[in-house]
Amino acid sequence: MQFDNFLDAQSAMLWGAFIIALVMGAVVNKTNFCTMGAISDFVNMGDTGRLRAWLLAIAVAVIGVNVLEYLGLVNADSAFPPYRGGLLLVAENVFGGLMFGIGMTLASGCGNKCLIRIGGGNLKSLVVFAIIGVIAYFMINPFPGSDKTLMSVLFYDWIRPMSVQVGDKQDLGTLISPDNVLLARLVVGMLIGAALLVFVLKSSEFRANRDNILGGLVVGLAVLAAWYVTSNITIDADGESLRLSEYYEQWDMLADSDAGKPAAGRPLSPQSFTFINPLGQTLGYLASGMQSSLLTFGVMAVAGVLLGSFLWSLISRSFRIEWFSSRSDVLNHVIGAALMGFGGVLAMGCTIGQAITGISTLAVGSMLTFGAIFLGSALTMKVQYYKMVYEDEATFFKALITGLVDLKLLPGGLRRLEAV
Repeated sequence: MQFDNFLDAQSAMLWGAFIIALVMGAVVNKTNFCTMGAISDFVNMGDTGRLRAWLLAIAVAVIGVNVLEYLGLVNADSAFPPYRGGLLLVAENVFGGLMFGIGMTLASGCGNKCLIRIGGGNLKSLVVFAIIGVIAYFMINPFPGSDKTLMSVLFYDWIRPMSVQVGDKQDLGTLISPDNVLLARLVVGMLIGAALLVFVLKSSEFRANRDNILGGLVVGLAVLAAWYVTSNITIDADGESLRLSEYYEQWDMLADSDAGKPAAGRPLSPQSFTFINPLGQTLGYLASGMQSSLLTFGVMAVAGVLLGSFLWSLISRSFRIEWFSSRSDVLNHVIGAALMGFGGVLAMGCTIGQAITGISTLAVGSMLTFGAIFLGSALTMKVQYYKMVYEDEATFFKALITGLVDLKLLPGGLRRLEAV
């Protein structure tokens, strides 16, 4: 998809993001595709339906991205964010993932689910959106009149030294075969995808559930489609084909003026869906009076999911206004939103951004984040459950230890509360 000028090329990327996100938002609302719900169903009821839908989305994305990359149709090496960066952010992936998993459980859903709920009339999720957006924005952008960010003030000095330099890139293909990376990525991606598909489809109950199949397929294909679109939009610059980010780097030489120049070049890189940093981008865009220089793929993705969910809620007549039921409900959502804002930026993504988009690049950090999010959410559910059942008898420490035993992360002899 080659264009004669930057503005047309950028417009194609932005509208591509919006249309794909619109479809995804409608389907996610229709099918109740929910990553927190998937963990809850599995942990509390042993139901793997929505978990398999999530894994189906991962399988579709990981197979699709690595096949298309082998064919030269996707470029995930220069992605935004840099999933394959050679610096493995171990502590940020794990600590951020745990924070995010805890937060999404307290706030009743991840960043994507927050948007789906807003589209369905849930005003509680507007509060969650605002809190995540403010924190995510200032984790990356400096405070007014300062060069300090939340990241630099609260985290950078102690957490970044725990990172590990693994080489040029951290994806499994590069680590396994640095001399034949594309083939290694193809083989590893196909093996991981095939293993996930076998697990997902061996359940006859899952195969009979059209919504779970539709949700997993559409989310996976949406992630793949976004990678394809953002990797293949180019500009004809005097006979040279340049990607949007490449054109931006040479703006002074190629453009006649600064008219239409985006505020930053990194958001023009190949990318796919993630929903924490984009909430911050969206808040910054709205606060600026909707300056066109701040309009990014992420902002359009947020708008697309919101509108898609809203349209489906109207079509299905499921639109319902919902507000907080109690002070504790407010507190849980506020704390959960704050944890998602901090954790999502630290971990460089969410249950979509890392567990699907990131894993599709075979990045080790994305896999660490996925595991940490899952653990944080599952353990929070266990603690909530035991404290509800045993009330005053269940201290936080007893519920935590018992939850770890239930998740088989501690030996059974350490159990503090009887299983229920």
